Amino acid sequence: MRKKAIASIILAAGYGSRMKNYKGNKTLLPLTVGGDLYKGKNLVISEVIRNLPEGPKAIVVNYRKDEVIAATSSSNIFYYEQPAANGTGGALISALEFFKNLASDYCIITMGDVPLVQRETYEKLVKGLGENHIVVLGFKPLNKAQYGLLDITDGSVKGIIEWRYWREYPIERQNQLTICNSGIYAVEKSALMKYLPTLETMPHYVEKLRDGQRTLIEEYFITDLIQLMADDGLNIGFNMVESANEVMGIDTEEDLITAQKFYREMKKR
Repeated sequence: MRKKAIASIILAAGYGSRMKNYKGNKTLLPLTVGGDLYKGKNLVISEVIRNLPEGPKAIVVNYRKDEVIAATSSSNIFYYEQPAANGTGGALISALEFFKNLASDYCIITMGDVPLVQRETYEKLVKGLGENHIVVLGFKPLNKAQYGLLDITDGSVKGIIEWRYWREYPIERQNQLTICNSGIYAVEKSALMKYLPTLETMPHYVEKLRDGQRTLIEEYFITDLIQLMADDGLNIGFNMVESANEVMGIDTEEDLITAQKFYREMKKR
């Protein structure tokens, strides 16, 4: 495969509502502790940016957007505001202009709260493009918990099954689904440009707690984008990380403490 420029988009718009004692954007949490758990250096999103391959980068912002922009503005990054908390697919839709203007043929999609993913892992994802239109980063945790699971046939991903569906499957079928979706992808620009407009016509309506009130939220999911591609017969590949620790997201205080520990150990090595 001839070498092509690699773009990256980082999704960093979320509220991080499970971080109960922290009101900032969780991508701005420190991996090296200073005064307390929430103060220090080596910010989560800065580490994500550092680990991505060279190439144009964009960050999708919303919650505490000015703080995210201030913390990352020295990195020559494009910013796109997600107008509402309407899912990972909504984040991509809000950055449609970024994809339209890309000279790069390939793009990495990642999250702003997964700081331990290494550059080599991202690069391996991209190597799967050309033969595949999109490549999913998979992992095997000790507990599948509520992760989406990859439905794989003959080495190709046929879809990603969300927890609310696979939990109703017979145990035998559940046991066959062993690889979890990290939410990190490498994708061909041409496939994104073809299917994002269709994704925009496919909202889900999800009930969530907002300001103490149960509210019906319109959301869009990247997993639906993958299903559209699969239904049209596009090749969807997957790569695996050796350790689930590499793709851990920071959702809670316990996650942050664990990530800080892993980060210290990585730096020592």
